[in-house]
Amino acid sequence: MSMESPADRVIIFDTTLRDGEQSPGATLNVEEKLAIAHQLALLGVDVIEAGFAVASPGDFAAVKTIAEQVGMVGGPIICSLARATRQDIQAAAEALKPAARPRIHTMISTSDIHLQYQLKKSRSEVLAIASEMVAYAKSFVDDVEFSPMDASRTDPEFLYQVLEQAIAAGATTINIPDTVGYCTPKEIGTLIAGIRAHVPNIDQVILSIHTQNDLGLATANALTAIEHGVRQVECTINGIGERAGNAALEEIVMALQVRKPFFNPYFGRAVDADAPLTNIKTQEIYKTSSLVSRLTGMLIQPNKAIVGANAFAHESGIHQDGILKHRQTYEIMEAGSIGLPENRIVLGKHSGRNAFRTRLKELGFELNEADLIKAFNRFKEVADKKKEMSDWDLEAIVRDEMQVQVESGYQLEHVQVICGDCTCPTATITIVTPDGKILTDASVGTGPVDAVYQAINRLVQIPNQLIEFSVQSVTGGIDALGTVTIRLEYQERIFSGQASDTDIVVAAAYAHINAVNRLYRYLQQVQTSPSSVAH
Repeated sequence: MSMESPADRVIIFDTTLRDGEQSPGATLNVEEKLAIAHQLALLGVDVIEAGFAVASPGDFAAVKTIAEQVGMVGGPIICSLARATRQDIQAAAEALKPAARPRIHTMISTSDIHLQYQLKKSRSEVLAIASEMVAYAKSFVDDVEFSPMDASRTDPEFLYQVLEQAIAAGATTINIPDTVGYCTPKEIGTLIAGIRAHVPNIDQVILSIHTQNDLGLATANALTAIEHGVRQVECTINGIGERAGNAALEEIVMALQVRKPFFNPYFGRAVDADAPLTNIKTQEIYKTSSLVSRLTGMLIQPNKAIVGANAFAHESGIHQDGILKHRQTYEIMEAGSIGLPENRIVLGKHSGRNAFRTRLKELGFELNEADLIKAFNRFKEVADKKKEMSDWDLEAIVRDEMQVQVESGYQLEHVQVICGDCTCPTATITIVTPDGKILTDASVGTGPVDAVYQAINRLVQIPNQLIEFSVQSVTGGIDALGTVTIRLEYQERIFSGQASDTDIVVAAAYAHINAVNRLYRYLQQVQTSPSSVAH
């Protein structure tokens, strides 16, 4: 993961754990963030933006834990975001202390609209703050990144001034954010070309881009920036992030790989040069995508580029005919290049634990003995209901069993539902409370899922509103596992839960309990935390 020759390739800066986690409903706990950070290191990202250390005690703990356990020698750079204030920079520096290669990423708005309505500061004040705070960050770490927020709507002359000052103060990476996803590729090209032409010391730093996806142009804008000399791209797994999200890491990386002959000349290489343009191990993409989807509760749309369920599927007769004759007629990359497992039948109810363990290892899951036993027992339960188990089924089972258990929360003991066209849908639910009490209640609803939802809410007594319920079949067939995703709202915050079962009503109950536990944990944090800075 050497960064001696950044001009030779693109540095991948992953902000899944910071900007990605700001997606509504994607809140992660420390253990979940750590699991994703370990996988990002396996994926080969150069920089992990682990969080916004000052935002909350949970964010601080996540940055510190990732710095300790993932930011070791030979590992990725670990970064924390910080506004251009002493308090933010101090918190970031403290949390990053254990990292072998720490980076502080500080930012301040530079557009007139932000200055007038958000910061209420003059241009000269912003110029002074940017310079002073970059220097302050530099007093803690050698590696400082600076972002002029809303750069794409900033007066170019003022932007050049701010960047020149930030570099003079010690910034080593200059990141240009299209904060509101407003630009078109041509405008991004003009913006980057202007910066390179008018900021005299720009060659002393690595130039970076951060593109939001409000108009669906994030990937196109980032790739255009690369053509104009940008050598770091800020992106997220599955493109998650605030509002419509960010540039998707998998799209950037695979575009650079599939279209390498197109991009090679921009790096001073021969058109047919074979060396990769990023350090990403592309076979880890699918696994990383699945992990992030599961832990954030954000399903991947079927037609999502690279990692969507339909990305390598062909239904049109003409396409199928072409693919059977020669793959490249309608496929520009192979599913195996992103580590996508084939949907082959591997195990059944008579399979032993060793075969189960071996297949999981092939799929990239390393379980300790306790987790393996839990997952194997669940596998046997599902295999009794389902004749044939595919890799997709195994993944769904392990995803459920590997869900990071909250230290305290509600456990579902029993679900029973009666429904039909001549009956009132009624759910009877038994749960174990965080303090060990066993409670049972029943409720009537408009349907079986609503009855389950009502019964669980009566038992947990935590106010919430169900705002989304979705079911996705894991595989084809009448006996397929169904994955249920639920999103709850409480005081304008969203909490998600996910679970899989051959019975979607049972899956709905477990998904609902998972979401309630996230809300319960949040309420506990709010009660114990003296104050919390909003993202």
